[in-house]
Amino acid sequence: MRLYGISKRGNCYLRKILIHGARAIVLRSKRDRIAMGPWMTSLETRAPRNVLIVATAHKLARIAWAVLSTGQDYRAVPEALTV
Repeated sequence: MRLYGISKRGNCYLRKILIHGARAIVLRSKRDRIAMGPWMTSLETRAPRNVLIVATAHKLARIAWAVLSTGQDYRAVPEALTV
């Protein structure tokens, strides 16, 4: 299954909110305290900051979709860092 990026053809307001939220997470969060921290640090070494922000927004959108479609509560799972 291929996961595509955040399209500009969809809801522009929702995309803008996801990007702003991701920017806040990337720039202001303590990465050792959040579940996505190691993934964000790893991606930041390989990609520019704006790519990291959009990738984080995409991950937030997928998390929100999974929570809304299943009806279950969000459970943060520590991710294994693949190098």
